[in-house]
Amino acid sequence: MIIDCHGHYTTAPDALGAYRDAQRATLKEDPTHQFDKGMIHITDDQIRESIINNQLKLQQERGTDVTIFSPRASWMGHDLGNASTSLAWTEQCNDLIKRVCDLFPENFVPVCQLPQSPTITMENSIRELERCVLEMGFIGCNLNPDPSGGYWKDKPMGDAFWYPFYEKMVELDVPAMIHVSGACHPCMHTTSSYYLGADTTAFVHLMMSDVLKDFPTIKFIIPHGGGAVPYHWGRFRGIAQDMGLGDLDERMLNNIYFDTCVYHQDGIDMLLDVIPTKNILFASEMIGAVRGIDPRTGHYYDDTKRYIDGNTKLTDEQRTAIFEGNIRRVFPRLAI
Repeated sequence: MIIDCHGHYTTAPDALGAYRDAQRATLKEDPTHQFDKGMIHITDDQIRESIINNQLKLQQERGTDVTIFSPRASWMGHDLGNASTSLAWTEQCNDLIKRVCDLFPENFVPVCQLPQSPTITMENSIRELERCVLEMGFIGCNLNPDPSGGYWKDKPMGDAFWYPFYEKMVELDVPAMIHVSGACHPCMHTTSSYYLGADTTAFVHLMMSDVLKDFPTIKFIIPHGGGAVPYHWGRFRGIAQDMGLGDLDERMLNNIYFDTCVYHQDGIDMLLDVIPTKNILFASEMIGAVRGIDPRTGHYYDDTKRYIDGNTKLTDEQRTAIFEGNIRRVFPRLAI
């Protein structure tokens, strides 16, 4: 079985976006408005159409079997409004993911977004994680290290601010993919500089903290191939050594995993050379940040299975681990 651990519902029916637009309009009139969840009218047929002609079609064409599926990351928008804004929006997005996975149980498995807001405690996020995991069968979450959209108003990920949420992750035995949302800072572009920079920053937060010592069984996925981390592994090893943090492999690689959302063969080959196989999870982020065809290959950039298949050094056993075994180990609630 080939499992893609990183997919987003980027093709949701228009009614979801209309709900968000209504929130924005309300906030324009009253920035302190307290939102109720309300209702969104989306039929099962609309969901089927949005999936069959998009994610499911590409799954079948590219030879993958299952996608671990979450709400659209760039739409999480934790910077918008107040805590009630984010809670209502998040519950709607997660409910919709649950419906997708119920309609296509052999193809999609749910992961939730969280109702984070800048500088607000993780209490709502803990409750939403419990609701999604215990009541709806979700197997993980997307954790935003910077709900302010590029202004980094919250504490670093090693701060005690985050610890109640980490405790709940460990209790429920679910991993977190570290994933920011849309960039608000004018110096950053969402899916290039901000995503990759935040991936790198979050890794450093954890490297320079006691989180992995305090939570020895916790699991984090750094998406997009780890940002700059694998490419500069020597730099991070040296910094850890200079700071007296010990060997970087021993410090990080029992808890940190990198996905394969890297959109060229040379990048995937470098990731596979630098990072141990046990820490690599197959992913494409399809349909997501890069949707075009690479003129050098004639194939879609985000058809990442081709890059794993095209690596000449991997053994069949290593490919199986990347495509399935490692993902099952990181997502122990995955039952499909």
